[in-house]
Amino acid sequence: METRTVSAAMLRRMFLTGAKNLEHRKEWINQLNVFPVPDGDTGTNMTLTIMSAAAEINALPEDAGIELLSKAISGGSLRGARGNSGVILSQLCRGFTKEIRDHEELDIHVIAAGLKRAVDTAYKAVMKPKEGTILTVARSIAEKGLELMDEMEDPGEFFAALLKAGQESLDRTPELLPVLKEAGVVDSGGEGLMTVLYGAVDAWNGKELDLTFESMQPAEGVAAVSGHKEISTDDIKFGYCTEFIINLEKPFPEEEEEKMKSFLTSIGDSLVLVADEEIVKIHVHTNHPGQAFEKGLEYGSLSRMKIDNMRIEHQEKLFRESEMQAAKQKEQEEKEAAPRKENGFIAVTIGDGMSEIFTGLGVDVLIKGGQTMNPSTDDMLSAIKEAHAETVYILPNNKNVILAANQAQSLTNDCRVVVVPTKTVPQGITAMIAFNAELDPEANLEAMREEISRVKTVEVTYAVRETKIDGVEIHMDDIMAIGDDGILAVGSDIKEVALEALKAVVDEESELISIYNGDNFSGDETEALTDLVTETFPDLDVEANYGGQPIYYCIMSVE
Repeated sequence: METRTVSAAMLRRMFLTGAKNLEHRKEWINQLNVFPVPDGDTGTNMTLTIMSAAAEINALPEDAGIELLSKAISGGSLRGARGNSGVILSQLCRGFTKEIRDHEELDIHVIAAGLKRAVDTAYKAVMKPKEGTILTVARSIAEKGLELMDEMEDPGEFFAALLKAGQESLDRTPELLPVLKEAGVVDSGGEGLMTVLYGAVDAWNGKELDLTFESMQPAEGVAAVSGHKEISTDDIKFGYCTEFIINLEKPFPEEEEEKMKSFLTSIGDSLVLVADEEIVKIHVHTNHPGQAFEKGLEYGSLSRMKIDNMRIEHQEKLFRESEMQAAKQKEQEEKEAAPRKENGFIAVTIGDGMSEIFTGLGVDVLIKGGQTMNPSTDDMLSAIKEAHAETVYILPNNKNVILAANQAQSLTNDCRVVVVPTKTVPQGITAMIAFNAELDPEANLEAMREEISRVKTVEVTYAVRETKIDGVEIHMDDIMAIGDDGILAVGSDIKEVALEALKAVVDEESELISIYNGDNFSGDETEALTDLVTETFPDLDVEANYGGQPIYYCIMSVE
């Protein structure tokens, strides 16, 4: 008799197989980003999001039921969510698991209802949903599920129909978003979602896959387990690190060297033997240092003999680490016990120079990542806790981080969190300058919003593939200047492209141009660019600062 329902064990396998499939194809999905920039990261963000949930699942007992699995999937994906695509994926997981968690097994009707709730939850999380994205693909799948749930009994046929509907919707995304059609790609988030679902259905169909993952770290959520870690030395097979020098008193040809090596490896490991005409230097891990010394005496006198008990050293190291952890925990507890300050600030930043600027402006907690590694919701929650303030302002400084910040805000209930919608680092700097301690949070948010609306940002980087955007043909390794609304200039010279982009955004109201050079753009190059910009715009103030950001030769702002 064919199985008509999805058991907890099968749900677990389907989810992990979907996650594995996404991990396997993440680089391909990264390549589908419209802008051919080096930090195209949809596949990476979605993979890190689902890996957090997979880690939570793997921390559960094998016989965990659907309720526990649902909590692990929801909690893990929410806390691990990175980037817009990752946050949307986490919301899909959250909605789906809310619907299924009270069932012991899942039939087609429950699955269809779960898909519908998943889509409703994800759409609510996005302020201005766009069609032609992962949301569109998810909605098409959910609609097909509701349409077919009374017509089918076999889950296998049902899943096949859902995949077909999802793939057709994904294939239509370029028709809904012209920028996808011009670039010749489908929506990367939708591709990521379909990749997960194809893997899940493979599991249902009995396809055997290796479910070991490259890296999985459980978030501090449902299934994460913490406690005292026993100090073990069981993995240390040979306990004494033994070193000595033989001062040769007779010939030590190659055959004798091989005999010595053979003997020492018979009583230990980690052997290093270096010989010349006068001495032989030996390092070996063994339980019998005396036997090593006795063997050495056959060839001459010994010097610089040293024996270290690695088991004791290992224990001491673990004790030191334990003491450091305890001290850190005590410091955190003391901080939490102290009165909260009125306002705290968190900024997502890239580069040492940018970090120094934010610190100088009064930011309490820096989350490194931004362009090249979107921080997770859990990173945000940890930073909120560390800020230890009644009102915490978050500056995402990247449009792909705002959703994760909003998600952290919704999960925080012991302080007020204000997400300032900064889409670029220069906007974040301007927002910090605009903050006024005498204003309340609502007034400050309004003032910050007003100021960042006056900031135009230009980011100069290089293309990692050929494409066409806004009628502009882009070739591999071309220099690109990207503005707030798209490509501003393309060429082969960094300074020329940067200048052309500035000409496109500077207007009569512009007063200040700020240049932040990256770690791949030297001080001399920055000075030359600054001189060129000053000469081109003599009526504007031009200032240069070290940003130190990776990938982007320079980030410029016009205010």
